[in-house]
Amino acid sequence: MLSVDVTKALANEKRLQILGWLKSPRSHFQRQADGDLVRDGVCGVFIADKLGVSQPTASEHLRILSHAGLVRAKRIKQWTFYQRDEKRIAEVKRAFRSAW
Repeated sequence: MLSVDVTKALANEKRLQILGWLKSPRSHFQRQADGDLVRDGVCGVFIADKLGVSQPTASEHLRILSHAGLVRAKRIKQWTFYQRDEKRIAEVKRAFRSAW
């Protein structure tokens, strides 16, 4: 089902970039000291650096994506790691196709 949260999340170029990078994290991010890029997700600090924005700005983008269900957050030590929720993304794609 499409919601305002999903529409809002997808209506921003930086959030679309994040989703694209998280689709194949090993191609877009360096190895992390904690957490596996694929199994655990990408550290929010790395995402902020790649976006070229402050950590609070990246955190807001990631919060919006999380609220829409498009990414999942996982805490490891003091860091938060993010990965795509492929099941939810597939649902959103089906909803867009059926809505048109």
